[in-house]
Amino acid sequence: MSADPVVTAASAPLACTDAGALRSIVAVFRDGLIAHREVLNALNVYPVPDGDTGTNMSLTLTSVVETVDEADADLEATCKAVAHGSLMGARGNSGVILSQILRGVAGGLAQHPDADAAAWSSALTEAALAAYGAVMRPVEGTILTVARESADAAAHAVADGADLLTMFEIARTIGGESLERTPTLLPALADAGVVDAGGAGFLLFLDAALNVIDGRPMPVPETPATPLVGGSARASDEAAEKTIADLRYEVMYFLDAPDGAVDGFKAAWMDIGDSIVVVGGDGLWNCHIHCDDIGAAIEAGIAVGRPHKIRVTDLLEELDHIEDFHVVAHDEPEVSLVASAPATTAVVAVAVGDGVRRIFESLGVQAVVTGGQSMNPSTEQLLQAVDQVSADQVVILPNNKNIIAVAERVNEATERSVGVVPTRSIAEGFAALLAYDPEASLVSNVAAMSDAGGAVEAGEVCQAVRPSMSEAGEIAEGDWLGLTRRGIATVKPTLVEATCAMLDDLVGSDHEIVTLIRGVQADDEAVAEVEAWLADHRPHVEVEVHHGGQPLYPFYVGVE
Repeated sequence: MSADPVVTAASAPLACTDAGALRSIVAVFRDGLIAHREVLNALNVYPVPDGDTGTNMSLTLTSVVETVDEADADLEATCKAVAHGSLMGARGNSGVILSQILRGVAGGLAQHPDADAAAWSSALTEAALAAYGAVMRPVEGTILTVARESADAAAHAVADGADLLTMFEIARTIGGESLERTPTLLPALADAGVVDAGGAGFLLFLDAALNVIDGRPMPVPETPATPLVGGSARASDEAAEKTIADLRYEVMYFLDAPDGAVDGFKAAWMDIGDSIVVVGGDGLWNCHIHCDDIGAAIEAGIAVGRPHKIRVTDLLEELDHIEDFHVVAHDEPEVSLVASAPATTAVVAVAVGDGVRRIFESLGVQAVVTGGQSMNPSTEQLLQAVDQVSADQVVILPNNKNIIAVAERVNEATERSVGVVPTRSIAEGFAALLAYDPEASLVSNVAAMSDAGGAVEAGEVCQAVRPSMSEAGEIAEGDWLGLTRRGIATVKPTLVEATCAMLDDLVGSDHEIVTLIRGVQADDEAVAEVEAWLADHRPHVEVEVHHGGQPLYPFYVGVE
């Protein structure tokens, strides 16, 4: 991530920045984060193996630029737009911290129509302080350290009489050195042989400033070598076990609450989780936590105000994704309505894959919201689907445990009666629909569909993106994993081996039907081998194969 900028400007460097320059810096920063997204994702190994730092930071900046583009061009409006866009668009822990840095910069520059080195130095210091203030338990060796040491270097440079360009040059140099030292401060980084992903992303902000001030090119993203900074390419067993054992869920939401109630809210969150970041003010807060109890995290917000736009991610399942997940999983969910006869109770299902969607439609679903693992629709997006179907009573099938808590919030935001059948997989969703009666009441449907969905044994197969440990054994990058309700059930070197081992675990003598939903990675040969295994080892079951077209998971499995 180090930059070797070459001066290409045709005119003298800027001595100060105005609103237009600030807007340009933000836009160049966004483009830099998008270009470096996968490099940053590959660096992300701590504190949880979500691999999302680059994606979250780039999505956060995309929201900032969209808000700035809609604002008036004067400095006050620009700074307000940067601050508001940062708050509303923040994604993930890294995005929330970055948003606070940008809010600090915007606040520091708001009173300086022509911001010189002193004004920018003060703004960078304010940004670093804001970032530290947002984190309940600041950890050194992260973006916090890089931002602070860059700001300190800028302050010292200004004290020595540096102009704007020299100040940013020094801040970028010291920031780069700070990034290289992050593995010495954070053992997990040293174990994995990488530098901090968030800190690397922050340096792109300084690169963007140098680009706008002096025309210097942004650094070109390169595939990181392995290891990047000493150490082993593979984390130690102890560190790998820690990633599995740590707090499982990432919960994020906006909270409408009085400023005076937030300290009590933070204290409540301290009792249930970690990686806590709460930023905002004037009654609106962006809140982020890692925890094991999703309900408690949401209830703490309800106790002081109104949580909304809730997002929940299962950090353990994030481990199991292949590298192209970032391209697919972060497309915004869409609502697809299905032409259907009037019904007393309608069904909204969450799913991804053309074939999966068609199956849901054939089973009577009135609306499908595109989404699934790590492409989690918000409460607002589910609400949109609920309000568009032609029934006053609506059942939601989340089909993923990450989405259940979000779906359960919809009833509070609509005049329609909404019930959630807590399906945790596509197979459970299909089974639940076999008990759906469009003319029955919501209460009756929720009860019957919950029983039907819970009766099926469900499994999924995906590929591990990095080494780790599990109850099923050691996991190497590229291994195939069989996932059941109990977690990672099988770890095998090939797709077929993992699928058959999982079926060996799931299918008993009392089962009659095995349904295979094949994804885009399951070719005809793999399907034939799995069918042959079932014919040899479970000859008593009937096998049904359907084209699902889902990414990332070559097989969804249902056993009845």
